[in-house]
Amino acid sequence: MKGHIIEEGWARRPIWRYKRDAIHSGAIRIKEWDYYAVMSHAHQCAICATFSDLGFAALFAIAFIDMKRGKVAQVDAIKPLSMHKTGLPADSGDHAIAWANKDLRIAFSRKEERRRMLIGAPDLRLPDGSVGFDADLTLVQPPDLESLNIATSWKEKRSAFYLNEKVNCLATSGTVTMGTTTIRLEPDESFGVLDWGRGRWTWRNRWYWASASGMLDGVSFGLNLGYGFSDRTPASENAIIHDRKIHKLGEVAFTIPEQRTDAWKISSEDGRVELDFRPVADRSSYMNFLLVKSDQHQLFGHFSGTVVLDDGTKLTLTDFPGFAEEVYNRY
Repeated sequence: MKGHIIEEGWARRPIWRYKRDAIHSGAIRIKEWDYYAVMSHAHQCAICATFSDLGFAALFAIAFIDMKRGKVAQVDAIKPLSMHKTGLPADSGDHAIAWANKDLRIAFSRKEERRRMLIGAPDLRLPDGSVGFDADLTLVQPPDLESLNIATSWKEKRSAFYLNEKVNCLATSGTVTMGTTTIRLEPDESFGVLDWGRGRWTWRNRWYWASASGMLDGVSFGLNLGYGFSDRTPASENAIIHDRKIHKLGEVAFTIPEQRTDAWKISSEDGRVELDFRPVADRSSYMNFLLVKSDQHQLFGHFSGTVVLDDGTKLTLTDFPGFAEEVYNRY
């Protein structure tokens, strides 16, 4: 209504409708992205892919994180003046999108329960010294898997808004080829998260986000923790995902050391989250072109500590793989 969200809040399903043509703003203020991160517990690695359109440019990225070596390999590409013509869909349902240049190729699709990532970077030099990367991954999203959906705006500009869906615990299978070596990911040890976002942003933003997915004591388990982006008074995006169900949390705080690769502390105001996060690899990027600036640190590592479900059950995590990030953007 008049460019504002009609009703802010959070939900266990994607109930809000996104209409780009109803946004009262120019194209460069509208931001849209699909981001996947898959972590293999058995192979101690992560695969990330970003397909985003920021209006003034579309940004694409593929990253491989070798948690045994503590190193990251990444390739990026930019399509200037994209103006939201890259094909990103208006919802996270069935779709197919793709983009490629000589350095990378990305294709995302969904058909009912199955999401697929087809990504490749022929000249990417990996942490083990090999060259060339390909992944063909299928992520399963069963109908009873709840996701964390949030629709919020900014205090200083209510016509600016953030519509987001985080889907944890996506059991993943497929192949990853590094140089001449191919490994297979299995759905009992590899899990993905989808970060699906659409909105009209303000110019400067800093946010914090942590995520993890896997099996804990034989049950699917995930974390989604974050703040700093938009006014979270109507709703936070903090949750435990246990056995496919959302257990909602109060506000959280990240205590980040001056040296980001030292241990972080993450706790919630309601006492239900007390975690240490120990990074092993920093996926960082920095860009500064006068009006446009981005300083990103996504650290991959392990969570240890306790979380408490809605019924009071306390769960203990020991070296549980995941990531935590601090990002500043001005664009």
